[in-house]
Amino acid sequence: MIVVEQVGPLATIQDLGRPGWFDSGVGLAGAVDRGSLRLANRLVGNPEGHAAVEVLIGGLALHAEEHVMLAVTGAPAPATVDGRPVGHASVLELEPGQILRLDYATVGLRSYVAVRGGIDVPETLGSRSRDTMSGLGPEPLEKGDRLPIGLSPRTIPVVDFAPVAELPAHVVTVRAVLGPRDDWFTDAMALFEGEWEVSTDTDRVGARLARRTGPPLTRKVSRELPTEGMALGSIQVPPSGQPVVFLADHPVTGGYPVIAVVVDADVDAIAQTRPGQPVRFVRVG
Repeated sequence: MIVVEQVGPLATIQDLGRPGWFDSGVGLAGAVDRGSLRLANRLVGNPEGHAAVEVLIGGLALHAEEHVMLAVTGAPAPATVDGRPVGHASVLELEPGQILRLDYATVGLRSYVAVRGGIDVPETLGSRSRDTMSGLGPEPLEKGDRLPIGLSPRTIPVVDFAPVAELPAHVVTVRAVLGPRDDWFTDAMALFEGEWEVSTDTDRVGARLARRTGPPLTRKVSRELPTEGMALGSIQVPPSGQPVVFLADHPVTGGYPVIAVVVDADVDAIAQTRPGQPVRFVRVG
């Protein structure tokens, strides 16, 4: 077991989600920044899809009841073990009684704490992920929670540190494929002009954007759109004209037109973009 000593704004258990349930109205969920989860698991020798802790901004403290191996990736929240600074994206060893603390990150939005063996909470529909939209999966972490650790895998960690690129502190550039409903807009290419800004209205469901510079998005088709399927990374535009980029806990259907879709490889970048940070879209395809 590891014990939760402190929780910041939000901390949830996440793996790589629950695929295969769209026809039942259940979304994928899972880690918003999948690359960071995979890296944390690889560092401690876990399979990439093992459940870990997703931490919003920071403020988490974990108490080890026995020897554990951990790794912290994603947003570089300053980490300490019993007050001693430790490296980001590196293998950490906690002895019984020691405490890992994450301070608040100054760049990025989500950190990931993987434990060798994975967080072994019960599965729901084949996943240990918390889906904040549907309420499926384990509850968000609270002080005093005791998290069971699974059996150590047979694989052995091969590195003790992973060099990772710094997260951008300013403009985040992401690629997007135009469509499928770009013909519903007067000038769909306006999406790729100027800069957008992530609003405070952002969570695991999606990141809402406001215009920073450039022309607004205006509809030329005013009728209602029949409900249709929504993909991860879809850029949906409600009547306000403020696009929403759908993230891990997005609904499986929606009734507003999708002007473009962020390429899968760049969704993690949106997941780490903080409120107030500028975003620029680049068209591909």
